[in-house]
Amino acid sequence: MSGKVLNVLFLCTHNSARSILAEAILNHIGRGRFKAFSAGSHPHENQQPNPLGLQVLRQAGIATEGLSSKSWDVFGQPDAPHMDLVITVCDNAAGEVCPYWPGQPATAHWGYPDPSAGDGTQAQKLEAFTQTLHALKRRLDILISLPQSKLEKTMLQNTARALSKE
Repeated sequence: MSGKVLNVLFLCTHNSARSILAEAILNHIGRGRFKAFSAGSHPHENQQPNPLGLQVLRQAGIATEGLSSKSWDVFGQPDAPHMDLVITVCDNAAGEVCPYWPGQPATAHWGYPDPSAGDGTQAQKLEAFTQTLHALKRRLDILISLPQSKLEKTMLQNTARALSKE
């Protein structure tokens, strides 16, 4: 796996908030070693990324171009990119039966509260997205700083699962 770009798929139920944030952050900080994607188990018809999520990404200097909500079925297709690591970022998606992922990638669950849930003010909701962005970035900073040996296929699953405790 040395020198190989690791494909990471972040999953959530609707693919509008947490998984979109994780995809954008990892693509921003991944140093060419990682390529991130995101998808949802049950995105709504015509689902779009949450505007507050896009706003906090832009405020953090992270590109939002090309981000879109999509079903995880897209990544089970024969022509889909091969995933090395699949991470659920919400508890609902973690409890669902995932599709078959070609190549049997490593899997992990990193649970985060839904920043789009609740009836707060616009400022409170924006703060929830900001906090989620920072929490994801802290964990992803650790992932990208790992030595190549920790990212070998045999170690990747244990490493990613151990990060859920960070």
